[in-house]
Amino acid sequence: MRYLAEYRDRVAVEDLLSEIEKTVTQPWNIMEICGGQTHSLVKNGILDMLPKEITMIHGPGCPVCVTPVDMVDKAIALALDKGAILCSFGDMLRVPGSEMSLLTAKAHGADIRIVYSPLEALSIARQNPECQVVFFAVGFETTAPPNALSVVLAKKQGVSNYSLLVSHVLVPPAMEVILSDEENRIDGFLAAGHVCTVMGYEEYYPLSEKYGIPIVVTGFEPVDLLQGILMAVKLLEESKVEVENQYARVVRRKGNIHAIQTIREVFEIADRTWRGIGKIPMSGYELRLAYQEYDASKKFELISGKNKECESCIAGQVLKGLKKPVECPEFGKACTPENPLGAPMVSSEGACAAYYQYAGDSELI
Repeated sequence: MRYLAEYRDRVAVEDLLSEIEKTVTQPWNIMEICGGQTHSLVKNGILDMLPKEITMIHGPGCPVCVTPVDMVDKAIALALDKGAILCSFGDMLRVPGSEMSLLTAKAHGADIRIVYSPLEALSIARQNPECQVVFFAVGFETTAPPNALSVVLAKKQGVSNYSLLVSHVLVPPAMEVILSDEENRIDGFLAAGHVCTVMGYEEYYPLSEKYGIPIVVTGFEPVDLLQGILMAVKLLEESKVEVENQYARVVRRKGNIHAIQTIREVFEIADRTWRGIGKIPMSGYELRLAYQEYDASKKFELISGKNKECESCIAGQVLKGLKKPVECPEFGKACTPENPLGAPMVSSEGACAAYYQYAGDSELI
């Protein structure tokens, strides 16, 4: 707990806020990419404490939030129509599909199980050789290594009744889509520390140079976030286009070499559809040919649907940082965590859920 306390220290927070106040001289829009960072900013009241010149814009770094309706429908079809045991992390269960959620499908008799690791799903496959077991592989680069490892182990162990429904997405292509949008108003980024722990941050140098913006790799605790914001503000005030690493206690420039090797052995980069945003070229992973026997979409010949989303939900604009959750007319009314219209109200990393749970009577509302 010593290390957590160090990065939640009240005096350090007050000192950083004071230094940010002294440093900033003009308005800046800074986007934090990761939904975990968004939750920390809202939960700890940091958005209300920052100088008025600094506007934090929430990015699309919530893997559950950007998982398209089509993939949720495929997961439901696997469990309800194909009779597979579907394993998933818990935060996917209430995400709306086109007609129902996984939780509703479970209530209709589908065998859907919450697991905490793809290796747990692989163990279920070994224990039930007569059943097909599918793990719903959702996430950014952070969760790709264990998902890849589960397939490597399945192949080595000869487990043929295990497969992945792959819905992996990548952060840098999403950042490029945001920066190239004509409505873009981002001056700088706080990059997602957990993703960079795996992948490093060399990919951010070309983005920073191409679009002329500073990028600061940042952690998740209050001190981390304020240090990252201060570093970004200093770069902006000095008109410096650089990539810096606040999260140096965890992140290395080249990332985790062994994890990257495992990802590249199993996955290749492909186009991917993002919920609320649309198709982003070369923004996700799919299984390589050598591992396609573990691709649930191909094994079960799943057909893509129309990917229809709720028309009154503005999740896409929230995910691109164009609107705040409270600007949605349905926020806290027709759309609540108990009855979500869109994924950002469901996920533990969703901006809408963060505002609903923590904002209260703050200036955010």
